[in-house]
Amino acid sequence: MKLFSGTINKLEHSLDYATAKNNAISTNISNADTPGYKSQEVTFKNALNDALSSSLQAKRTSEKHLPFDKSHHSSYQVVTNSNTTYNHNGNNVDIDKEMTELAKNQIYYNGVVDRINGKFGSLQTVIRGGN
Repeated sequence: MKLFSGTINKLEHSLDYATAKNNAISTNISNADTPGYKSQEVTFKNALNDALSSSLQAKRTSEKHLPFDKSHHSSYQVVTNSNTTYNHNGNNVDIDKEMTELAKNQIYYNGVVDRINGKFGSLQTVIRGGN
């Protein structure tokens, strides 16, 4: 039986995304003065490919092939931006952009946490019998 039609699971993945994004941003900020460092960004993968892969059944034709286990599937990836340079030392971290992204990500994270708290609050109300 799925509680809340999988909403908690989707919110959990949203928290994973926000955490990965926060890790990338904090790494960028901490390496803002590191010569040659290239900034990282967390992006969504191609949504169409994800939708297609979730609706199609994949068949392993050999035991040597990797299994199609969707339990560890994430909808984001970390990419390194290596095609720009903003500083004289080869570094491409824009500290103003990173601080803006950090603030936006914090708002997003807090919103998801509030939504999860609301779902668990609803469950708690049901368990208590509406009190």
